[in-house]
Amino acid sequence: MNSLSTQLSPPIVLSFAATDPTGGAGIQADLMTISSMGCHSLSVVTAVTVQDTVGVDSVLALDPEWVEAQARAVLEDMPVDAFKIGLLGSADIVAAVAAILADYPDVPLVFDPVLAPGRGDALADEEAIAAIKELLLPQTTVLTPNSLEARRLADDGKSDADDLELDECARRLLDLGCRHVLLTGTHENTAQVVNLLYGGEGLLRSDTWNRLAGSYHGSGCTLASAVAAGLAHGLPVGDAVREAQEYTWNALAAGFRPGMGQFIPDRFFWARRREEGEA
Repeated sequence: MNSLSTQLSPPIVLSFAATDPTGGAGIQADLMTISSMGCHSLSVVTAVTVQDTVGVDSVLALDPEWVEAQARAVLEDMPVDAFKIGLLGSADIVAAVAAILADYPDVPLVFDPVLAPGRGDALADEEAIAAIKELLLPQTTVLTPNSLEARRLADDGKSDADDLELDECARRLLDLGCRHVLLTGTHENTAQVVNLLYGGEGLLRSDTWNRLAGSYHGSGCTLASAVAAGLAHGLPVGDAVREAQEYTWNALAAGFRPGMGQFIPDRFFWARRREEGEA
């Protein structure tokens, strides 16, 4: 690669995630979000899903060797500025991805721990969750769980995880090796959505957003991918998190409902606003 092509190349983000034929979540959501935020997106498919906007019917996890082969091929060809992880599909895939990422310790990693979709279908068994906690969390720059996922990951089996306060969840997840935890409050019973960013020093920032009506498919994928794009652009974690939240809220506010289930974020809301002559 010559110096001119290097200079002109946008930041590159590699996403590990499952497919979503609706385009609402999964690898498709990652591709759109990362591209919308000015980065080039690489994709490694971890699983194939059968789903619509109502829910997930089935998941076929790929052979871990296929997952590794996809990643190694692009990583040997192109430099990557950030990684983003979504649904992995099995404990074996978790182990394969963790081994790959261990070779790139200086590249920031944003991990959206997809344990269940909006309808509540289980997408990660206990073996996969144990592998995530042992192998991936210690490599994670920013973990982006919703409150339900945070409580499940923070569960130590000694008490009722549903009763855990979010501060305690964050502390436990940081103790497992994450450098930052962005806890999203969509599922909490609050008038507005409050998102909390924690680091080794404790609570780093709290952002409040107007709660939107309706249920959205792929909001977590959008937020995590947007954080990864911000980090790929070289933003500090706090700034990347803030910009990602603003982008995600606008994408949700402009969301549309093409099917019979959840709304889908409009990840190119800014382009349509421009077409409509808005400022």
